[in-house]
Amino acid sequence: MSLLLLAVAPVMVIILYIYFKDKFEKEPILFLFKNFLLGAFVSILITFILSIVGSIIFTLTDYESVFQQFIKAFIVVALVEEFSKYIIVRYYAQTNKEFNEPFDGIVYAVMVSMGFAALENVLYVFQHGVETGITRAFTAVPAHATFAILMGYFMGKAKFSKNKRTLNLLGLLVATLFHGAYDFFLFINFIPGTIIGAFASLLVGIFLSRKAIKQHQLNSVFNI
Repeated sequence: MSLLLLAVAPVMVIILYIYFKDKFEKEPILFLFKNFLLGAFVSILITFILSIVGSIIFTLTDYESVFQQFIKAFIVVALVEEFSKYIIVRYYAQTNKEFNEPFDGIVYAVMVSMGFAALENVLYVFQHGVETGITRAFTAVPAHATFAILMGYFMGKAKFSKNKRTLNLLGLLVATLFHGAYDFFLFINFIPGTIIGAFASLLVGIFLSRKAIKQHQLNSVFNI
């Protein structure tokens, strides 16, 4: 039970943080929960399938090849995972009547992403123990939230724009780039000091995420 709590606690903290940042028009709890479940199970399933396809297309055998780790980080992992979340937000949340202001893009992207992160975290913590759970609470889980906020920012704008396709895909691209950069610096840990790059990319992502939240708050149609 303690391992389960350790795995789920950081996810719940982030969900509550975003929920209360949605100041002017709260989203229905049931619909939020449905997005969370879709992230936990459907996104994970899509990721599993696409990862198999990716491993077939990209045969990565040299774990000390910077180029191969670049492909793994940006395509096999980042693009696959962010696409699996994007699909849920784009075709389930964004098309729903409850998605009625740009900030909702952030809310639903985070819910889907936290569903994904919750199941992933449970699997990692039960396999590797407490130390992994503590580490991921301050790294991988906030990273998933950061990528989601950046994606959701653009997807929120897309819902109410004539350039819907462009902005939606821009959200996917930005999330993939930050996710890929974070993972890439972790994957090339055979080069001393590269972990600094992972933390730097995460900190930049967090900084931009905070700005994205504030901008959508200020521009909320319910902010009257």
